Amino acid sequence: MALSKEQIAQRIAKEVKDGYYVNLGIGIPTLVANFVRDDISVEFQSENGILGMGPFPFEGEEDPDLINAGKQTITALAGASYFDSAMSFGMIRGQHVDLTILGAMEVSQNGDIANWKIPGKMVKGMGGAMDLVASAENIIVAMMHTNREGESKLLVECSLPLTGVKCVKKIVTNLAVLEIVAGKFHLLERAPGVSVEDIQKATEGDLIINGVIPEMKF
Repeated sequence: MALSKEQIAQRIAKEVKDGYYVNLGIGIPTLVANFVRDDISVEFQSENGILGMGPFPFEGEEDPDLINAGKQTITALAGASYFDSAMSFGMIRGQHVDLTILGAMEVSQNGDIANWKIPGKMVKGMGGAMDLVASAENIIVAMMHTNREGESKLLVECSLPLTGVKCVKKIVTNLAVLEIVAGKFHLLERAPGVSVEDIQKATEGDLIINGVIPEMKF
């Protein structure tokens, strides 16, 4: 069975280590904060100027002045700090963020990512994505494996305008966990009930399969 968006976030949360500073992109990545283990210390950074984001607030407890980069209401943990965009992007460009988790519309087998614009459709702006992918050394993409028409989003080459080149290291989709190595997608794990054949059919790019591929564990 393909994963839900919440399950994708839950699987990515396993990649978050104690002491990490983590930037969460818009969409599925924002859900990751809800699934990080309680026994580790993690600081979530948002490029609009907060360090120390917590999980989403319960209904009725939202503070409209406390938002993330995607304009969603958030909570702040004890000790959280607020700052301007110059300070925030100084952290990002200075490579002080240990892990960046982004959504994507397309990823190529070369590690290129397209996640900011579809030609002909209105876009409010590129946000901080281009700075994030240009500066981060550890990028995980959270995305659906195929689009609404059932076409693969894991491609030989991206067709949409690029956000960054050769920057993605790992991808978690609703079907699989994949790593990009030497210009190819390497299958690491599969969603429970999803076969290797299902993943092969849904992947346009070159897919490397070594040995028995285990199911994801949460």
